[in-house]
Amino acid sequence: MPALSKTHFSQPHFSLSALPPLSSRRTRLWLLLVGGVTGLLLTLHYLPGWETPTQATLGLPTLSVLAIFLAALTCEYMDSSLGMGYGTTLTPVLLLAGFEPLQIVPAVLLSELMTGLTAGLLHQRDGNVDFLHDARARKTTLLLGSLSGVGALLAVWVAISISKFWLGLFITAIILAMGVIILLTRNRQVPYRASGIVAVGAVAAFNKGLSGGGYGPLVTAGQVVSGLPAKHAVAVTSVAESLTCLIGLLGYLAMGKQIAWELAMPLTLGALLSVPMATLTIKRTTEAGLRGVVGGVTLILGGVALLKLL
Repeated sequence: MPALSKTHFSQPHFSLSALPPLSSRRTRLWLLLVGGVTGLLLTLHYLPGWETPTQATLGLPTLSVLAIFLAALTCEYMDSSLGMGYGTTLTPVLLLAGFEPLQIVPAVLLSELMTGLTAGLLHQRDGNVDFLHDARARKTTLLLGSLSGVGALLAVWVAISISKFWLGLFITAIILAMGVIILLTRNRQVPYRASGIVAVGAVAAFNKGLSGGGYGPLVTAGQVVSGLPAKHAVAVTSVAESLTCLIGLLGYLAMGKQIAWELAMPLTLGALLSVPMATLTIKRTTEAGLRGVVGGVTLILGGVALLKLL
């Protein structure tokens, strides 16, 4: 009987190393999905006789749905990459487009709830944070999330007794100060302080309950100033803000209001599709570089808020 050669027992030629990197596969799938949604909406718009039934189904003109989808995609990419900017940027855009505040607020809350949880899972998957084994990250998330209800209740009380101008000026000053501190300590390791997280979380949740925005810049910058790594801060903010949005959305529904699904659906779809690329961006960014970007964006948003006040 002839001796069997080693080739008879060789492994199959296919191996995991032959697959493209995860980032390449994710990018291709992302481009396919975004291109597919965009192409479908454009096709429905330009097909003869399809615009009227499509608008009746979607509740808005096809090009309006596409514009909302792309706006949410862009704003949530910034939010999931930097921990700030979704509601702050998107809400004024939707107001300028002619939507009513009572249409915008619950739709934005719903989309932020969904994307915050998704971003947290993908940040965990990409190694930007480890909620399972990092007690500090879990503690920070729970602290910020639990402060949401307290901040909203305090906001209701203060809204009827304190000038919104002075309150807005105070919060804007905090945002600007945090941006400066982050930039000054960009290349320095800051000791972690839970007390700083509590203070910032309370003010941020309060601001969210009073004005509906401004949560991300305060919470993300506050975590970095309190000693949490910038990548952890971005991931924690996504999850904590989703809890804040859940409380706000439940309160809105408890008041008997309805969700404008024609706005909520394209917002949520666009925001969700931005998350995989945003968490991948964080994974590829250095800690010092991310701290610098967070500090710079915080300063810019604080400056814009100050200009609006004055």
